[in-house]
Amino acid sequence: MKNISEIRDECARCGIHNLGEFVTNYSLDERSGVKKLVEKARKMLADYELEIMRINSMSKFERQFCEHGYICGVDEVGRGPLAGPVVAAAVVFPKDLIIPYVNDSKKLTETKREELFNHIMCEAISVGFGSVDNSRIDEINILESTFEAMRQAVSELNVKPDIVLVDGNKKIPGLDITQHALVGGDAKCLSIAAASIVAKVVRDRYMKEMDIKYPMYDFASNKGYGSKKHINGIKEFGISPIHRRTFVHN
Repeated sequence: MKNISEIRDECARCGIHNLGEFVTNYSLDERSGVKKLVEKARKMLADYELEIMRINSMSKFERQFCEHGYICGVDEVGRGPLAGPVVAAAVVFPKDLIIPYVNDSKKLTETKREELFNHIMCEAISVGFGSVDNSRIDEINILESTFEAMRQAVSELNVKPDIVLVDGNKKIPGLDITQHALVGGDAKCLSIAAASIVAKVVRDRYMKEMDIKYPMYDFASNKGYGSKKHINGIKEFGISPIHRRTFVHN
């Protein structure tokens, strides 16, 4: 008979799909330590089943438009910062793909976003990115820059979408593809949520690179948003070449 330590290690090594077998194997063991491990495994399974239900609910729009060929989710990050680009992503998934824990990027930790980024990039049929820098934002305004980044992202796909699901209340102008705008789409729609994650990761990585170049603004932490350290950096050193002049006042 295995001791508690061995069983604990076995539980720790179990992937989510093997937890059911673990519960079956040890459910009759009367040792209190094993009972706790079995209960932990049962809870993990129950939580995972709830997550799969949530992801299935987030896939309702992909199912709604399943008669279309390629369904593309589009989202952007970086509309509000004082510095850096606005970045958009477009994601096309295989039909009926399930990736647990995909959600609005703002609801995820940085570690989870990085993990999901790798998963999305591996599983997606195609991912496209678009980026519009601070100079262009100052030139044409943030809304038009957002649309420009979104058009770039869609154009970078290696397949042409048959329908684009876009986060927000406005369709992307100048895009000759059927579109459906979803308010709060990054929390409701799987492919839009995936786009929000990959766009966020790409932009955050860029801002960390800029932190090395311009350490006085603390870009690695604030990603260009107006934190106290960022504002103090502007007051002391002025604006950098990646600041949005139309966003920085007085």
